[in-house]
Amino acid sequence: MDYYFSKIVTGNFDAVVSKTTQLLNKEGFGVLTEINMQQTLKKKLNVTINKYTILGACNPQFAYKALQIENKIGTMLPCNVIVQELENNTIEVAIVNPIESMKAIKNPALEVIANDVTEKLKNIIKGLKNDKHI
Repeated sequence: MDYYFSKIVTGNFDAVVSKTTQLLNKEGFGVLTEINMQQTLKKKLNVTINKYTILGACNPQFAYKALQIENKIGTMLPCNVIVQELENNTIEVAIVNPIESMKAIKNPALEVIANDVTEKLKNIIKGLKNDKHI
């Protein structure tokens, strides 16, 4: 299994970020952080990359359950979602695969939570559509 799952869509970059955020909210995730890597790397290193945003997403119910099982789970949170421009109007959304992340912890009690979170995150990928208006 891959450590992430992704989908490539066509559309406006900012609209894809917005749609991804909406889909995260629909699945019970809030966006705790939004990092604009293009701006950050330009400012810090004076290098130019395509548009690249990292969304730090968290579902509070699952986070709480996971913390009850493994109190250091915060080192693996939030779930990172990237939105990156591959070419003009070709955007990839990639989301960490929680099942693969949880394998590093080796606590079988986290498997159920990881499976549930993975299904919700896969729904986000499924919800992304090619649309010249996004």
